[in-house]
Parts: sequence; structure tokens; C-alpha cells
Amino acid sequence: MSHLIVQNLTKTVGDKTLFQNIEFTLYEGERAGLIGINGTGKSTLLSILADQIEADAMDIDRPNKYRVAYLPQEPTFNGGETVLQAVFSGDSPILKLNREYEETVAALALNPTSESLQKTLFSLQHRMDEEQAWDVNALAKTALTKLGIEMFDKDVLTLSGGQQKRVALAKVLIEPADLYLLDEPTNHLDVQSTEWLQEMVLRLKGAVIFITHDRYFLDELSTHIYELANQTLYRHTGNYGDFLEARAIREEMAAASAQKDRNRYRSELKWIRRGAKARSTKQKARIQRFEQLEDNLERKTDDVSLELGLATTRLGRKVLEAESISKAFGSQKILENFAFLLQQGDRIGIIGANGVGKSTLLNMLAGEMIPDAGEIHVGSTVKIAHFKQTLPKMNENERMIEYIREASNDITDAEGVRYSAAQMLERFLFPLHAHGTPIGKLSGGERKRLHLLKLLMEQPNVLLLDEPTNDLDIETLGVLEDFIEHFPGVVITISHDRFFLDRIAKKLWILDGQGHVEESLDIYSEYLQKREQQAAVKVDAPKIEKPKADKPKAEKKKLSFKEQKEWETIAVDIVKTETAIMEAEEGIANAGADFTKLQDLTAKLEELNAHYEHLIERWSYLDEIVNG
Repeated sequence: MSHLIVQNLTKTVGDKTLFQNIEFTLYEGERAGLIGINGTGKSTLLSILADQIEADAMDIDRPNKYRVAYLPQEPTFNGGETVLQAVFSGDSPILKLNREYEETVAALALNPTSESLQKTLFSLQHRMDEEQAWDVNALAKTALTKLGIEMFDKDVLTLSGGQQKRVALAKVLIEPADLYLLDEPTNHLDVQSTEWLQEMVLRLKGAVIFITHDRYFLDELSTHIYELANQTLYRHTGNYGDFLEARAIREEMAAASAQKDRNRYRSELKWIRRGAKARSTKQKARIQRFEQLEDNLERKTDDVSLELGLATTRLGRKVLEAESISKAFGSQKILENFAFLLQQGDRIGIIGANGVGKSTLLNMLAGEMIPDAGEIHVGSTVKIAHFKQTLPKMNENERMIEYIREASNDITDAEGVRYSAAQMLERFLFPLHAHGTPIGKLSGGERKRLHLLKLLMEQPNVLLLDEPTNDLDIETLGVLEDFIEHFPGVVITISHDRFFLDRIAKKLWILDGQGHVEESLDIYSEYLQKREQQAAVKVDAPKIEKPKADKPKAEKKKLSFKEQKEWETIAVDIVKTETAIMEAEEGIANAGADFTKLQDLTAKLEELNAHYEHLIERWSYLDEIVNG
């Protein structure tokens, strides 16, 4: 089994130490989700492991023939390459063979009578057969198609930035490797592409380290969570839900931790578990125990919430109203006779495939684009903040605190309490000592977070958010979600982030790309589930049922002697295990700062939970035989 052992890894950029003497071990088949606030060095860590930049110090142990496939956040390609050539541009023998084959096919199409090209093609086809390279060729084209790239012969540099990222993702997924490094692979992907990517990553044989802001994606794939914070890498076993649960318990025990963070972790845990119920088949009893744990956590403290209800300009009964608006670009219909009336407190999620006109609709609501027909009426007291996918140009020499003060020196909440620009920067995860940092030294995600705060400092009462989750770290997303939940105005957002939409959107506008807009009051995950069920019904052809001849009833299954003995005692075993779990939880609650004891009790609790789940499964099986 291949392995990667990293020790004493240190990296400093300028006068800022990102991480110091961090270490971790990763084995084949393990998938580590890398999380941390923007600017802590997540992308830098992947770049070091991909040999793109040098560490200040590092001890690394891995096999000699250890192949690494790397997806950077902003990939680059060579000029003159087609999409397929770019996908097959890796240096592994099987990719080189596919590249030669595709180049020969393209050359033969231009010169079909060339005997030398025909001979070369025949030879390459023979080698493709011998080395079983056709599977990689088919996988590459399937991956591109699933990711929305269908023009294989197009010059890759003529594609948009988002499309180039998808081509780079396809390249990484087909490349044989021992370690896959994926930096924000879900950016620019719609939900169908994200779900397909999820399945692909699960099939990869090598180890995976990935950065993502998509918490459902993180929860589904992770076998470990690596958290970068305070120049240190913390390693947690389990998926994102397990990480949140452990962190919620730890935060309850650690009196020095900030109260606002504990609230957010519990809130996020509630939502991740809610999503898990819809996406998995865990036993109901186990899920109820998680819910009881959350209830217990909420009863233990009267925490100060992170919420900040802004004092905004009073909105009238009518905020935004559209009368039969239509918009098209040539033959491409975006909207046709769409009408709506938005009122205070509305939370709208705009969804649909890439290219159907979601950003165009948002631009019309912001008054930056005019509909071809119909009108949009804006209330007299409306103050709009429009957060776009592309950041406006920022003065790199300007300091953070100065940039925020351009909007306002302070902000007032709904109860009249004033918060200074410095206090708001801290709420948005910029520590006090960093407020004088020039914008040029910030990472892309930090700049996006700073610009978002500047818009909110203007105290708008209508927020238009276009893919706000892209490039934001999970910590910032939690802050933003808490902020929006208590925002008194109207929020309209475009997002492919299932978790974000589940938590924020109370109504969905679904654009179909043909001018029609469907409205739904479902939570986004529930809407996706219903759509999948409807698609499955359409695929199944109607069947004519034939009269069934009476068949002798199958003999009822009986318990074996061993199963009978198990059935007699299993109810008692379940009660005993439940009692032991409660005792372990009580021990954890009373462990205080004794982290050794806390670690032992947590390990014991994990064993008891696993045993409890096994007992529940066995009870269900035996009960079906007895009462079925």
C-alpha cells in the first residue's frame, strides 16, 4: 500500500508564517478534506505537495514511483492546444499514447490520403489495444461531457476561466496517480456535475487531499478532515459531520473558546445532519440520538449568538415587482413573461444549469440591464447591494481598515448598538493585528470576504448575491449564513452550493434555459430529490401487468437456534448499550480540561456508538423474521 509521510513542513511567505513543523500521514484510499480560513495556506500546502513551490523545510517519505495529479485553483494551458490535447497532456505513458493517437486522427482528417499517417494510426491502434488505453480515451470524453465541455477540438485558450477549470479537472480525473490534489474542484460546477464528480472521486484508487467550500461534498467524501489553523495542521478522523460533532463537544468543554463559534458549529451540525437524513439510510434510532445530543448541547448554555440584526432602511410593502418581463440574446431565451412581487423577508434562490441566464436576471434586478419587454418596479426605500462573481478592481496598496471605512466608519444593529469598522472586520474573521495589512497581500478568498463586508457596511436592505460561496472558506460561509438568517431585508442569491441554499433559500426560482421560470417552496435538497424521482419515473416504461397465477406461499423464515438466543437478549443489550453511551457522554461533559480523559472517553463513545448501530441493525433483521 502506497503512503505519504510528511514531517517538519514549514512555509513562510514574506513576513507571514503559514504553517510551522506540521506533519501528517496519508495512505492509499484515504480522502482528506482540507479546511481553514482563507489565508492560512491551504492552496500553498497543495502546491508544495505537487512540487510547484518549495517549502522552507520538509521531510517527506513516499515510494520512488509516486505519481501526483494536481488540480490548481487557477489552471494554465499552453497556446495552440485543443481541449483533448490538454486533457491528455500528462506525462504518464498511457496519456502520451492517447495524445499521439488523437493528434494522428486529427492530422489524418486534414490529409486522408497520407499512407504514412494511415500506417502510424494503425500502429497506434494496435498499441491502444495492447495497453488497454481505450478505456482512458473513453473516460476522458465522458468526463468532459459530464462537465459540460463538448467541443473537443476547440482551442482550450478560447474557453472561459470556468470551462478551463473543468478541462483541468477532467485531465486530473483520468490520470493514473498515487495522490490526487484537488483545489476547489466544485467551483463552476452545477449540481449534476458535482454529484458526478463525487462518484468519480470515490472510485479513485489513490489517496486524495481536496479543498472545497461545498460542505455536502466534503461530508460525503472525507475519511479525514485536515484543519489548518494557528500555523498548525489538526487531523480529525471521519467526515465533516463527525468533525462538527466532535468540535461541538470540544467547544462545550473548552471554556476559553468563543461563544459565537460554538453556536455556529451546533447550527451547522444540525443542518449537515438534516442533509444526511435525506441522503443516507442510517438507522432512525441513531439519527434521533444525534438530535438529542444537539438538544442537550443547546440546553447546557445560554450562549450569545453570532447573529447581528442590521438596522436597515424601512422597506415598504412592495420591494421589487416585475410585470411580464422578457429577455433574450438572439435565439437564446432567458425570460418570457416572468412576473413576481418581492416583499420584506423574502429569501430567493435562483438555480438552473450553467448558461441559462441566472446572472442576467440578477443584473436586471440590480438595474444594470434592461428587459426587452415588461417592467421592473423598485420600491422607493430600496437600497440594493449587488455582490458579483468577479471582484471589482481593488487598490492593492490600500489597507483593509481604510477600504472598509470607505463604505462606513461604523454600522448599527436593529437594537441601536453601533459596531466600528474594526469590530466588523473581526466578526468577518480578520484579526485585529491584521487590519493594517495592504490588500495586495491578501489571498483571493480574503479579498472576496473583505469586499462582501464592505457591501454589508453600506447597510443595504436588498442583497443580490451571485455565487457568493465560490472561493470563500467554510468559516466565512458560516458567518455569512448567520448574517443572512438575521438580515431583515430581502435576499436573492445564485448558488450551486446545496448546503448554502438549503440553509438560506425559502423559495426557489428554477430557470430552464427556454424562458420559463418555475417556482418551488421546497428546500433545495428536497427539490433535487423530487426531480430525480420524477426523472426515474419517466425513464421507466409503463408495464402491462399480466394476471398472476396463484403461487403457493413461501414458507415463513424461522429463527435459527443461535438467532433465537440472540433475539431473547438483544433488547436488554440495546438498553445496556444506551445506558453506557449516556454514561460516556456524561463523563465527557464532566471531563473539564482533562483532555487525556476526554480523548479516552471519546474513543470509548465511538466504540459504543458502533456497537449500538450494529445492535439496531441486528434487531431490525431479527424483528423482520419474527413479525414479518
